[in-house]
Amino acid sequence: MWIYMKKLQFPVRIKNPDPRYAKIIVSQVGGPDGELGAATRYLQQRYSMPYNEIVGILTDVGTEELAHIEMVSAILHQLLRNVSIEEIKKGGFEPFFTDHTTGVYPAAASGTPFSTQAIGVKGDLFADLTEDLAAEQKARVTYDNILRLVDDPDVREPIKFLREREIVHFQRFGDAMRIAQDKNDSKNFYAVNPSFD
Repeated sequence: MWIYMKKLQFPVRIKNPDPRYAKIIVSQVGGPDGELGAATRYLQQRYSMPYNEIVGILTDVGTEELAHIEMVSAILHQLLRNVSIEEIKKGGFEPFFTDHTTGVYPAAASGTPFSTQAIGVKGDLFADLTEDLAAEQKARVTYDNILRLVDDPDVREPIKFLREREIVHFQRFGDAMRIAQDKNDSKNFYAVNPSFD
């Protein structure tokens, strides 16, 4: 159980709308390494985890990823707030605008709609935790790339916060992997998958 506080984890106050930035940042809502995929992945993986400590980590990180969806969506909304058709055209935002106007729709920067095809849920302790470690690093790299492309400090500050949280999540999944390894020595390594017994 968790309590929802009606505020963003980090304030988003963008003064200058810019469809160019929205065009790339949208990937962190619905792209292959975005927040929607992360939340879905972790909250689904927890059902097959054999250890309560790891279930707790997945629940904590998965629900925080929901908060990150809110933050990235707020960034997108503010970047697209009251933009003119000329600004849409100048920013190369016409394909998205054609289908979604300035609504916050989960898609990759490439325009590909969100899909669960990029989400790894295997039901195996080590496969899923390895997926999670990689997912956090891929999300961090995406935020690194966004920071290379964006120079507006109002956009950069919340993006830097989100990048820092990806590093913390990676560390949390490192903790989960250590728990899994400690509980699964060479004698019971496949205990998490009874079909190997």
